[in-house]
Amino acid sequence: MTRAEASQTAVCVDFGSTWTKALHVDLATGEVLGSSSAPTSLHEVMEAYDTCLAALAQQDPRAAEAEILACSSAGGGLRIAVVGNEELVTAEAGRRVALSSGGKVVAVVSMASPDARSALRRTLGATKPDLVLLTGGTDGGNGEALLQGAEELAAATRSGVWHGPVVVAGNNAVVDQAAGYMANTKVGLDVIVAENVVPKIGVLAPESARAAVREMFLEHVIGGKNLSSRADFRRIVQGATPDVVLQGVETLAEVLGEDVVVVDVGGATTDVHSVVRPDPEAEHVREEVVAVTPVTRTVEGDLGMRWSATTTLAAADHSDPSLAESDLSGEVEHRHNHPGWLPRTEQDRDIDELLARIAISTALQRHAGRSRVVLSPSGKVIERTGTDLRRVGVVIGSGGVLRHGRRGIEGRVMRWSARGGWQLPEGPLRAVDSDYVLAAVGLLARSHPATARHLATHLAPSR
Repeated sequence: MTRAEASQTAVCVDFGSTWTKALHVDLATGEVLGSSSAPTSLHEVMEAYDTCLAALAQQDPRAAEAEILACSSAGGGLRIAVVGNEELVTAEAGRRVALSSGGKVVAVVSMASPDARSALRRTLGATKPDLVLLTGGTDGGNGEALLQGAEELAAATRSGVWHGPVVVAGNNAVVDQAAGYMANTKVGLDVIVAENVVPKIGVLAPESARAAVREMFLEHVIGGKNLSSRADFRRIVQGATPDVVLQGVETLAEVLGEDVVVVDVGGATTDVHSVVRPDPEAEHVREEVVAVTPVTRTVEGDLGMRWSATTTLAAADHSDPSLAESDLSGEVEHRHNHPGWLPRTEQDRDIDELLARIAISTALQRHAGRSRVVLSPSGKVIERTGTDLRRVGVVIGSGGVLRHGRRGIEGRVMRWSARGGWQLPEGPLRAVDSDYVLAAVGLLARSHPATARHLATHLAPSR
């Protein structure tokens, strides 16, 4: 009998670049039995795991024999470059798939641009992605762009610019030929073929590519970043943290029977995860060339509490009375230069809450986009960009500033304005993931779905 088969509890671990968090969960009831955290050492990430596990075992001895499930964003997480045909079609589709796969999109290269060859090599050399997602063409259509992308990736590898795994998810008529260009013995790129992310115009099919990216992450990135010399690190990690959290958000939406948005405010980025089902009553909505999927994730690399504090303040609407007569440049510069700094005074906490409110409202605006009415001969047509969040019933806040904040922080920082046509939640319930359970819900969703659903109920806001 394996340890997992014998276990009645599970320890869910999130290896972050700064902190490693662990949650001890009863597999029968979904009850949280204990939690712990420890600073992550990027020389050996399992040191933090050992510290967390020892603390959990002191709280409940069953933790020492628990099943272990983990996710990781340590070492910068999963860096993805997207190579596609037209920037507004397959390259954009690839970007959305990469984000929903838990990756940080470090570059998008269009093979339709006049300088595609030099741009690709220059971009790969500068951004150094962990993985390339190669897209291009609808099924049965023109295969030239996908083949060109494959040839240029192979050439970039031969010239020593870049070498790494590739997920090919384009035109099914030439996808095997494209994979062959890169996987031959002279080049030797590790390639996985997935189903086309844009099988036809107006359709986005991310699941096959998401699974392939997850496989490449576990096979190459976890081991390739040299985060740990111990074999059990590779064994316990199930996926990239943002991918796992998005799975947790999907489970939460299923349990609540509501459209859900989660805003995770970190030191460097603010991530928005949403599950928004199509509105069956929507009429006269102009279709996008790349369809919006129910499950969406965006990452705002200029919005955060520490590393990105200066750009967060710059993104603020300075008509806000909180900013009208304030010079916070010194405060945010200090946070930027000292990312481990913690607030000590009430004024420190006030400024942190202001930065969190700016990050949340700006990230939600960018995720949702705008809507506008266009008059046409046949009647009005609604044009929308982004993900329409107006009918969302629940918004969950996550991140240290919210989990460790003062009482009632969600009412003060989870606020936004829809002025200007922003498609933002109009009357949602708000809650904070104070026990950091979303990652655990995502980790448990595949192997212990009933436990994951029970655990997700911890996030149900009061009505």
